[in-house]
Amino acid sequence: QVQLVESGGGLVQAGGSLRLSCAASGRIFRPYGMGWFRQAPGEEREFVAGIKWSSLSTYYADSVKGRFTISRHNSENTVYLQMNSLKFEDTAVYYCAGTSRYIRLERDEYDYWGQGTQVTVSS
Repeated sequence: QVQLVESGGGLVQAGGSLRLSCAASGRIFRPYGMGWFRQAPGEEREFVAGIKWSSLSTYYADSVKGRFTISRHNSENTVYLQMNSLKFEDTAVYYCAGTSRYIRLERDEYDYWGQGTQVTVSS
């Protein structure tokens, strides 16, 4: 089994920045892609960003384009989400996800999910 562990969440003022990390461990995992999703209270889980592991192609939700950047470690199965210019509406639990299968990265069809990390933006 593959475990994904997120870190880096916390409380930040509007306009501030946070960097989330997600490390994969467990059995050998060769990702096709990894992504970040988020879920606010009372809302459905939504796609935030995704990255194809080999090509480094990145994908973003319109709501975060220009503010968030997804990247990966060169030699480890770790993905990052740099979040700048944070807004109150970015408040949510952020989940990391990974897959070895060919999927549309903006869809929540991933094989592995982290436990989530809380991001709270104060206005």
